Amino acid sequence: MWESESESAAGHKYGGGVLTSSNHGVKTEGFVQRGNSWYVATDIPSDFLVQIEEASFHLHKYPLVSRSGKLSRIVYETHDPDLNKIVMDDIPGGAEAFELAAKFCYGVAVDLTAGNISGLRCAAEYLEMSEDLEEGNLIFKAEAFLSYVVLSSWRDSIVVLKSCEKLSPWAENLQIVRRCSESIAWKACANPKGIRWSYTGRPAKSSSPTWNDMKESSPSRNQQVPPDWWFEDASILRIDHFVRVITAIKVKGMRFELVGAAIMHYATKWLPGLISDTSIPGDEASNCSVSNSSSSGGSNWKGGLHMVVTGTKDDSSSVQAKEQRMIVESLVSIIPPQKDSVSCSFLLRLLRMAIMLKVAPALVTELEKRVGMQFEQATLADLLIPSYSKGETMYDVDLVQRLLEHFIVQEQTESSSPSRQSFSDKQHMGMGCILNAKARVARLVDSYLTEVSRDRNLSLTKFQVLAEALPESARTCDDGLYRAIDSYLKAHPTLSEHERKRLCRVMDCQKLSIDACLHAAQNERLPLRVVVQVLFAEQIKISNALATSSVKDVESESHAMVTNRKTLLEGTPQSFQEGWTAAKKDINTLKFELESVKAKYRELQNDMESLQKQFDKMLKQKHTSAWSSGWKKLSKLGRTTNVVENQDDSPKIPDSIEHNRKTARRWRRNSIS
Repeated sequence: MWESESESAAGHKYGGGVLTSSNHGVKTEGFVQRGNSWYVATDIPSDFLVQIEEASFHLHKYPLVSRSGKLSRIVYETHDPDLNKIVMDDIPGGAEAFELAAKFCYGVAVDLTAGNISGLRCAAEYLEMSEDLEEGNLIFKAEAFLSYVVLSSWRDSIVVLKSCEKLSPWAENLQIVRRCSESIAWKACANPKGIRWSYTGRPAKSSSPTWNDMKESSPSRNQQVPPDWWFEDASILRIDHFVRVITAIKVKGMRFELVGAAIMHYATKWLPGLISDTSIPGDEASNCSVSNSSSSGGSNWKGGLHMVVTGTKDDSSSVQAKEQRMIVESLVSIIPPQKDSVSCSFLLRLLRMAIMLKVAPALVTELEKRVGMQFEQATLADLLIPSYSKGETMYDVDLVQRLLEHFIVQEQTESSSPSRQSFSDKQHMGMGCILNAKARVARLVDSYLTEVSRDRNLSLTKFQVLAEALPESARTCDDGLYRAIDSYLKAHPTLSEHERKRLCRVMDCQKLSIDACLHAAQNERLPLRVVVQVLFAEQIKISNALATSSVKDVESESHAMVTNRKTLLEGTPQSFQEGWTAAKKDINTLKFELESVKAKYRELQNDMESLQKQFDKMLKQKHTSAWSSGWKKLSKLGRTTNVVENQDDSPKIPDSIEHNRKTARRWRRNSIS
């Protein structure tokens, strides 16, 4: 509870809320009430009667027409001297506000409070009590009290805004609602340091602290103020005024988590059916009516709205249904657009009430999209929404199907949209979160299918479509899906063989655990082909398990050997370990030197090969000189002539002798050259 430091000063400046008029024509000691009639305590008889509903005010013309432009115009423009009665049932604030205005006209002291200032301000505007008739008239003084006293105080702003509920459209046109809403929003968003506080949100067990007990009930300046201190006070407002306050708070930049928490707190108070088994603590729920009645500023507020029983024809129930529908529609329109601003459980409960109360379809669709944004946070109890339409199924399976479609679209949008993070961060963080969300949603859908499969009116097509809505990568294990299929087969024993095969087609036997395979192998409700697939999958899993266990045994044995070696080394003396370390260093040094020698040998071998090539090249150049080439030509010509002459006459020379000659000539030729 906020109290401004300047509130006391403002109160003293305006006489503590006591309003008087110095100039008046009739001396009076006040007003006297007799039943529903009011009389002026004076010796002068009254000559003017003002009727407001059942209340009658016996007054005098002159004090009224001198300060009210409306009454002056009525009295003097009618040209009826016998006019002595007027009916004003449409005056804002009713008889209470007119009583205060009449007392002001007679100069009687008027006690201004946060509870009556809004009605008095509207009545002054209705009666046209402006500065044109008299300086310091009622409009001026009421505006001064609003601006300098009410708007500087948290509690007075709340009370005035609450009192404006019966003053529409006057309070709206005079900007009282807007100014109070902005004052509340500014104080809710302000830094709590240096502010004196008093709380009306959670009453004490002994007695509730009053707003005026500032010094006794205010905590010290060093005490930390909870961020939700304003929730309880704001929740007493009517839904349209609460929307104005929340809108102003959002404009001023409050965190969306706090705004969402305030909306949930308001909903738990005004929609009790929303929290049938969870939400606010027990003593807070039990004390709602006490705190509401104490903080409503004496207004006729009745705590909260009750749940509507479907099918009742009572007029009060229809009015309550209309009010609840307006509350749900207003709350949906002001929920912050950020994800996780409110819980998924709250959204699903609000969606259930929206469907039950037949809220506008556009708002229902908006709620469904919001649930799809955080569908992985839902629970099975929240998803079991009854079918309020004339459908055959017990639960609204089509609604869950739409929620699942919104979730898939949202996940695809997030995975395809460019991220502000780097690519590696997106791969490691974003994709992992998406896979985890899909896995949680897959388990949730399997549990939901298991629950709704007991409904004999659930068609096979709806079951199959809902089971196949998620991609195959979302389920790493199909045990939950097998459990749902088995439950559906139990509840629908009349399915044909083709329908059972079609039902089991949504399940991947390779993703069943060994326990599920053992159960499915003995399940007589499954088709024979599915049982064979399960047995085959079971055999593969057992083989893989045996292979994995053997590999683990080998790894454990090698690990044991390494451990034994480490233990043996640790058990050897320290001197032996140091000698072994020095020997290892020497061996490494010798290896390095050997590698160096090998490298030098390869370099020498390469140099020798290059020198040999140069030597051979020089020999070839000497063989191709001019003298040796001419000598070779002459010797070759002589040998050719002798061979031609002796080819026919001489006998054939044996091969051995010819070979010796060739050898001799080759040796002679080499020697000559």
